[in-house]
Amino acid sequence: MFFIKQTTALRKTNTLRLTLTALLTAIAIMIPMVMPIKVLIEPASFTLASHVPIFFAMFLSPFIAVMVSLGSAVGFLLAGFPIVITLRALSHVVFALIGALYLQYRREEVLASPLKSQLFSFTIGILHALAEVAVVSLFFFGLIGSGDYQAGFFYAVFLLVGVGTVVHSMVDFLIAQVMWKSMGSRMIQLARKVKA
Repeated sequence: MFFIKQTTALRKTNTLRLTLTALLTAIAIMIPMVMPIKVLIEPASFTLASHVPIFFAMFLSPFIAVMVSLGSAVGFLLAGFPIVITLRALSHVVFALIGALYLQYRREEVLASPLKSQLFSFTIGILHALAEVAVVSLFFFGLIGSGDYQAGFFYAVFLLVGVGTVVHSMVDFLIAQVMWKSMGSRMIQLARKVKA
């Protein structure tokens, strides 16, 4: 009898995890395609709220964060963005996994404190930017493809991609955090069910 109850509870948790992963992935795929606010200055691109589903996934679990990040990269590919931007989106797996692992046991503590949440957001933004700068650098120096960037490394890679990514990441984190908090205890209960 105990085995049947445990199996049913496990099945509900797996269904919930799969459903949340699918919904957030679908949103992550659609945002690059339909979001009207996009700035494209190659090799940089800034699509408002493109990281919000990834941050939501990070608040839930590492597995969901990785899957949604992969879905986001597919969204940028399907939206017809240049390959350098699609690979930058693929690099989101790095910050999403590390951030989700960190938040796994500290989510409420970090999200409840304005100081801790902004510190976390900035740290994740730096990690996010480092991964994207690494990808763009491969193109800039001709190690992958033929990145024809006339502006120079400092401007094209460091300022546009590096600094721009930190700011963009922090803005999207703030949007995700405000949305998460606006849903109140429902999201905390949902996150606990996914974790169980």
